[in-house]
Amino acid sequence: MLILGIETSCDETGIALYDDQKGLIDHILHSQVALHAEYGGVVPELASRDHIRLIMPLIDTLLKKNNVDISTVDAIAYTAGPGLSGALLVGSSVAESLACSLAIPAIPIHHLEGHLLAPMLETKKPDFPFLALLVSGGHSQIIHVKAIGDYEIIGDTLDDAAGEAFDKTAQLLGLSYPGGAELSRLAMTGNPRFELPRPLMNTADFDFSFSGLKTAVLTLVKKQTLLDDQTRADIAFAFQEAITDVLVKKTISAIEYVNLDQLIISGGVGANKQLREKFKLASEKHKFDLFFPSLEFCTDNGAMIALAGALRYHLPKNNKNNHYQIKPRWRLTDI
Repeated sequence: MLILGIETSCDETGIALYDDQKGLIDHILHSQVALHAEYGGVVPELASRDHIRLIMPLIDTLLKKNNVDISTVDAIAYTAGPGLSGALLVGSSVAESLACSLAIPAIPIHHLEGHLLAPMLETKKPDFPFLALLVSGGHSQIIHVKAIGDYEIIGDTLDDAAGEAFDKTAQLLGLSYPGGAELSRLAMTGNPRFELPRPLMNTADFDFSFSGLKTAVLTLVKKQTLLDDQTRADIAFAFQEAITDVLVKKTISAIEYVNLDQLIISGGVGANKQLREKFKLASEKHKFDLFFPSLEFCTDNGAMIALAGALRYHLPKNNKNNHYQIKPRWRLTDI
């Protein structure tokens, strides 16, 4: 069974082909970072227009590159939400129209479900059930993944997500967009000079709060008489240490609470080198198996959507009717 996957939830156009027997055939991704850089963040209207401009050429390029005729595709999976309304409409319109013309199913996929399942694109993959830490620009959640479509959120962010905190702190340090990745690189040259708070790290629940950490960085920046390159690096180092400490401590508490021995780390922040290293040490100490997607599958991509579509295809309650369906605000537990 061959699945065409389409991802257009925000500022990246991702297209992929996934075979349920052979695995991932190929994928292609166009990032809009350069388009939005001069505005310091994603401009929804520009994102939608760029998806419109590129989605069909990208699909055509991927099919031709792999000598695949569109008539051999068995189903089309697309991101239906959450995300930017206009961007989601582009992917939904193309997916549903193609599926209708080919008389094949269209499968709406929850964007976060794609991230949760992304480690299954790897050779080493978890078995159900497992615990997941999903950390991205818009989400910081600890999720008990019991089966496909059976998810329990046991920890959530009360304000800024981890990715938002990275990006906003990067702005405070005068780094270019997208700030999170720039901050991580800068932190590698930093020294343990400053100490920042670790919000909610020792509370009994599994929730996160990073707005106070961002405010602490703002206060620290204002106190500096000279914000030179080394000072910025030292602040970035302190911020990254604080946020990764919180993420690791909360997640370890959660995996002990649910009594599981498998943990996946997914989402854009899951590519952070320091976070990965801390979790590797924790997995050795606490004796659990650890799974990461490849770096290319941490950020938004079509491969994870195609995979989710393949896994959902055979579910008895799977929605495969041809109708336009987007949900810009869509909780994972409401699938």
